[in-house]
This record gives sequence, structure tokens and C-alpha cells, in this order.
Amino acid sequence: MIWMALGASHQVPRVHNLPGPNLPHLSPNKPLHRGVPCDSEGNPLPPGTPPLPKTAAQPTNWSPFESEIQFQTADFLYCCVEMLAGNIDELLEIWALDKMKSDQLGPFTSYEHMYSSIDAIQLGDAPWKCFTVSYTGDVQPSDPSWKSAEYKVWFRDPEVIMTQMLNNPEFNGHFDYAPYVGLDRSGKRRWSDFMSGNYAWRHRALYCPIIAGSDKTTISVATGHVEYHPFYISGGNLFNTVRCAHRNTVVPAGFLAIPKSDRKYDNDPTFRKFKQELYHDSITAILKTFRPRMIKPVVCRCPDRHFRCVIYDLATYIADYPEQVYLAGIVQNWCPKCTPLPTNLDGLADSHSQQFTEGLVNELDSKRLWDEYGIDDDITMSFSRLQQTSILITLQPFTFHFPCADIHEMLSADLLHQLIKGMFKDHLVQWVGDYLYLEHGKAQANEILDDIDCRIAAAPLFSGLRRFPHGRRFKQWTGDDSKALMKVYLPAISGYVPPKMVQCISAFLDACYIARRADITQESLAALQTAIERFHTHREIFRTSGVRPTGFNLPCPLVATTFMIKYRQVPAHRHPHCLMNL
Repeated sequence: MIWMALGASHQVPRVHNLPGPNLPHLSPNKPLHRGVPCDSEGNPLPPGTPPLPKTAAQPTNWSPFESEIQFQTADFLYCCVEMLAGNIDELLEIWALDKMKSDQLGPFTSYEHMYSSIDAIQLGDAPWKCFTVSYTGDVQPSDPSWKSAEYKVWFRDPEVIMTQMLNNPEFNGHFDYAPYVGLDRSGKRRWSDFMSGNYAWRHRALYCPIIAGSDKTTISVATGHVEYHPFYISGGNLFNTVRCAHRNTVVPAGFLAIPKSDRKYDNDPTFRKFKQELYHDSITAILKTFRPRMIKPVVCRCPDRHFRCVIYDLATYIADYPEQVYLAGIVQNWCPKCTPLPTNLDGLADSHSQQFTEGLVNELDSKRLWDEYGIDDDITMSFSRLQQTSILITLQPFTFHFPCADIHEMLSADLLHQLIKGMFKDHLVQWVGDYLYLEHGKAQANEILDDIDCRIAAAPLFSGLRRFPHGRRFKQWTGDDSKALMKVYLPAISGYVPPKMVQCISAFLDACYIARRADITQESLAALQTAIERFHTHREIFRTSGVRPTGFNLPCPLVATTFMIKYRQVPAHRHPHCLMNL
């Protein structure tokens, strides 16, 4: 039994002079640039040229303010006393009256002038901005409130965020400027950071992969149970060790709007389409500044203080399954990565792709798309069909607006929500409880569950173990709670459930901890595959005992197996990320 992630603590050797993976999109006749340093104009520098020193600001340079008086005034009114806009205007008018005696002007003409000067400051974090979205169709007085409501989407320019991330000298030594082949001590391939994967070899300038993600969450502490939908971005060049240290490597780039309405409109097709359109168009608007930089490289200063030509790319999107349904435009219970039927998620299937979806949408009607292929053409409707049918709705996945972006290829499962909380807490733990009720009846099962809670609460004080004084009976589960429960749950249920049920959960935990390792080797992938096969063998106990009499076709894939897709080529006929679908 593997009880902890055994990732190597040392840095993986990075070998850049080996040939990259044999990928069809790499031409052997075209040299790789591998992030060669250049000057601020993009001209390559001779090898060994030291980076240009950063120009220090002159003490008399108050830009974007015209003078020190302007800066001091803005700092005092905006930061120190936080004066209201109307009061700022009144103060500036009094100031201007006094200055008129000597034919001079005050530092600002209005509060708008002062605010615009503050917004023009280039230093510091990317400023927050806001755009408003509303329903553009016909609105009648009797229509539901969501049609007349305005939805605010707060965001920060993601290009500014990434430029600041690249220009952060704290990341020097923790940043990959080129893809590499990671090797372990025996010379075998090892996958660790993003740039060690096959995906990173497809670009030739300094490739800067954008890792995006979003997760609707409810904040119940001190906020009165408020829902938020944050949207995050990070750079794939950064080492995982830096990203895990929370050193401004995963940055919130926006907060998506959450439309609300009465319960009777929950299944209303118009409301559903509006929510989908709002979701995809908001992400498109937030990321739009990246689009030109995905076509033509831009010169950026990097952590080592050198300039390099950088090409951006939407590489990965991390989301839980409900959000993957929205992102990929699929029907609930279908897989966003490949094409098995929802009644047989372990069956043979081809890979899903944007091109595959477009071809089907242009040939088949909505009913066949929904029933036979699990495609929601309200989201995946292509341009050609729109032109043929003159439909006004132009809803498409946000990836349609960015070059080389395929949402099906980008989607990466969420370790926390799909593996730890989704599969373990929401399914396996629940199934154990269901088994006890079926086997012993409600009264005795409750006594057994209470004793299991006592066993969990009796876990000794030890480094890496968390104590649950009241067992697992608390309402607000966090990710840390689920991860801590995994470590003590297996011995707590031993003796109350059949041995095969214990072996099933043991195999799942083995696979889970392998997936959470810092480094993935070829041996790790083989061990992961073995753990998955053991899980598939032993999970039948839940079927034969009556807990899952209809089978295990639930869209909750084991996230660990996405490593096989991301870091090495996989035969399309049986995508391993679906091997653990339950």
C-alpha cells in the first residue's frame, strides 16, 4: 500500500541537447530556437552576452503623473483619506479658484482626470477592470428578471499578468526557457514540470503555455454564503515546486458572472443558452489580448533579465466535470476527451477533437448529435452551419476564437474535485455506507458507522496525519479534509466490509498517490496502470453486493491517468484517462 507521494525531492536533470519526441508536427529540417536571448527589438544576441541592466527610474520621473504635486495629491486623496469622487471635485474646484489668481491650474481638473492618471500606472499588479453583459433579445414586462438584469464580469488583462510573471526575477532558476527531456538516474524518461511533456515541443520561439482554470465556489465564512466563479491563469514554464509554494504563480484573472433566476426557469432552454453564451463569451473577452501574441511572438523580459521572443498558447484548462460539460459542449454523462457511449465508458473509443465535432455539427441534426454523440450544438454550432441556416445565435466554445486551441485537447481533469473529493469522498465512501445499510439494516449500520467515526477520531498524533475529533460528520468539507481522510479511512473500515472492498479502495488510493507524485517515470505509469487494473477487478464487489447493480458508468474519470495523455503518446482506441470511469 502506498501511503504517501514518493516524488523525488531533487531537481530532475534537464537535458536540452537530446532530440525531442518524434512528433509529426516537428520538422527535422527546421532548427529549434529554444528561447534564444535577444535585445529589446527581438534581434538575437551572441552566445554569452550578459543581460542588459534594468534601467533605474530617474528620481524626477513621476510618470504617468506630470509632477510630484500630482502624485502626492492623488496618493493623499485616493489612498490616505479615500475621499469620495464628489468631494474630490469640490476640493479641486476650490484649488483651481486659488490658482486662477496666478493664471495656473490645480493638479487635476476633475476626479476622472485623477482616476485616469492612477489607472495609467504601469507598476504593481495588473489593474482590475469590468465589463457588463446583458440579454440582447426582446424583453417583455412579463419576462423573467434574468432577461433584464446586467451581469458584471471583473477581470485583469491576462497579457499584463503573464508579462509581470515573466519579468519577475524571483523566478530565475525556476523557469524553463525550452522543452527538455527529463531523465532519472538510470537514464530513463521522467516527466515532471510542464515543459518536460511532449506538448511543449510543438513551438519554436520561447513557448509560454497558458494553464487556465476555473471553479465555482461558495464562500460561507464571513460572507453570508456567497458564490464566486474565479478564473485563474498560470505559466507552464514555471517549475512545479514554485507553483506549489504559492509565489504569485497562479493568479486570478477574472470573476465570471453567475446568472440567477427562479427555480421554474432552471430547465428553460433560453435561460440555459444565455448562461452558456455568457460563460464562453466572458472567457473569450478576458483572454482576447492573448490572441495576437499567439500568432506573432512578442519580446518580453524573462526572469534571468534577458529579453526573448515569446509565443503564447492556450495549453491546458483545469476544471471539474460539470464545468467540462460547459466548456466542451457535451451532454451530461458523456466524456469530454473521447467518444464512448455513456452506457459503456470503458469501451473502445476515438479521441474527441474540435475538428471531429465541427464535422458532425455540419452534417447531423440536433437530435442525432445529442442522442448518438453527446454533443450539445447550442454550444458547438459552427460558422458554416450558421451561414447556411441564417441563425442569429453565434454561440461557440471560447477556443474557436484562438489559434491552435482545441478545448478537448486542453481539458485536464481536476485532481482535487474529480479524484479526491469526487471519486473518493462522493462515491467510494458513500458506497461503503450504502453497503452497510444493505447488509445490516439501518439501525445496526448506524452503529457501525458511529464506530468507524470513533476509529477515525482515534487516529494517533503523527506527522502528516490529521485528527478528526468527531469523525467525519461535519458539513463543510474542504479539499484538505478529504485528503486527510484518505490516510486514515482504510483501517477504519477494515473488518466491517468484505476484504475485496478494502482491496478496491486500497487500489484506488495507490493510484491516487501515484498521480500526486512530483515526478512521473515510466515505472510510475506502469504502476499506475497496474493499480487501475486492480481497481477494476476489485470494484465488482460493489456490483455483486447490490450497491451498484447497474454498473459503474458515471462520468468521474480517474484524474491520474491524464498523465498518460499529457506526457506521452497514447493509442486513440482506448484512452487511458477513461480506464477508471465509474
